[in-house]
Amino acid sequence: MTYPNLIPVLPEIFMAIMILVLLMVDAFTRESQKGINLTLTLITLIGCFALQRYVDHGVTQLTFNNMFILDNLATGTKLFTYLFSFIAVLYIKRYVTDKKFQTGEFYAIFLFSVLGMMVMISADNMLVLYVGLELFSLALYGLIALHRDNVKATESAMKYFILGALASGILLYGISFIYGATGGYLQLEDIIRAMLVHNNTNQALLSFGLVFIVAGLVFKLGLVPFHMWVPDVYEGSPLAVATIIGSLTKIAAVVFLIRFLIGGLVLLNPAWSVMLLILACLSLFFGNVIAIAQTNIKRMLGYSTVAHMGFVALGLVTVSVDGVSATIFYVVTYSLTALAGFGILTMLSKGDFECQSLDDLKGLSKTHPVMAALVMLVMFSMAGIPPLVGFYAKFKILAALLAAGYVGVAVFAVIMSLIGAFYYIRVVKVMYFEEPVKTLEMADVCVLSRSVLLVNVALLVIIGVLPSALMMYCNALVSG
Repeated sequence: MTYPNLIPVLPEIFMAIMILVLLMVDAFTRESQKGINLTLTLITLIGCFALQRYVDHGVTQLTFNNMFILDNLATGTKLFTYLFSFIAVLYIKRYVTDKKFQTGEFYAIFLFSVLGMMVMISADNMLVLYVGLELFSLALYGLIALHRDNVKATESAMKYFILGALASGILLYGISFIYGATGGYLQLEDIIRAMLVHNNTNQALLSFGLVFIVAGLVFKLGLVPFHMWVPDVYEGSPLAVATIIGSLTKIAAVVFLIRFLIGGLVLLNPAWSVMLLILACLSLFFGNVIAIAQTNIKRMLGYSTVAHMGFVALGLVTVSVDGVSATIFYVVTYSLTALAGFGILTMLSKGDFECQSLDDLKGLSKTHPVMAALVMLVMFSMAGIPPLVGFYAKFKILAALLAAGYVGVAVFAVIMSLIGAFYYIRVVKVMYFEEPVKTLEMADVCVLSRSVLLVNVALLVIIGVLPSALMMYCNALVSG
């Protein structure tokens, strides 16, 4: 009997063990000792990051009957996810304590969602991709609903659960068609091989399955018209959970799309590229236009995410190394920017108060000038104003579109970005040119969290001015 090589999955095994340890420790600690849950969570993420570096040998590794792959793309995006998860925990720890969440369950479910992301990123089999997606999604449903006394949170969790279950069913239905059309293959390489032998594939079944798969995938990305859950979930979720959903999840979702469409269905590129292109343009239009009417910051950021994911989808449409590497760069820098934005909102929320309305930010420059300056930099980066990193990220996507011959689409994307700049600049106008309605009290955040936030925002400027190192790394993840 041969045993699978467990070296490539050491980080995932370590995380699964630490989740069990966290739950056991939480069950036997008093309320006054719950701080150990935070410590164990941070140790878990640091350990996973170190193990991921250890298992990376610079070559593609396969295990579990080739269903789990560890290549450059998986290694790089996992490292980013661990790092951003660590930062997110530092931002939300005070908020979680103030809201008196059941901290043991909160951090355990959070780690389960990260574990699901890791499986999604390294899956090389359609069913394993689906299993990772479900582990990730079910954990998020639980996180949103954890604040049981909050009616909005419960409503958002139910909406997300029902729509997410529908999307998962659609995706699984599409997988079954691909399985039947290719003669019983689920391995991504085997699917490509079967498609190359025309006699072994049924084109009608492939096309039918592709429509269902694309519909299921773009729901997870939040593209129009499958975006309905995004603003509702952002608005209804506690800020700590919105921070996780609005930043960390995007990297895994994009790699999930790359694995499915480019890794397994690249030969059907002419069909899914058109679908993705139409949905991306619709997302850019509706996301930016509807965001203008929002007065709730979380809801505004939800529609903003829809528009940003439209840009991400445009990068994938090119099916080129430049386009896909620009997509990875875009989603990594967007996650970093969103982390800073939500991190600031959590630090401006104290006790039972949650900073989520534009009115809450009125006159912020007079009461908290440093925080107002940080918000301004985040908003300008999201708007794509140079020299911040958001400008370069959009520029690389537009350059990839022009190189692939999508001139009209690139022009449309620029126009939509100009429209989107309005609601970002409005936030700055509210902070600097209006009188405060109330004086916000900063949460009692530790020096480490404040320092990390300053570094986070500083990186938006530094990477924007000197983007070549990160861009080359993203290019290596794709081409390697």
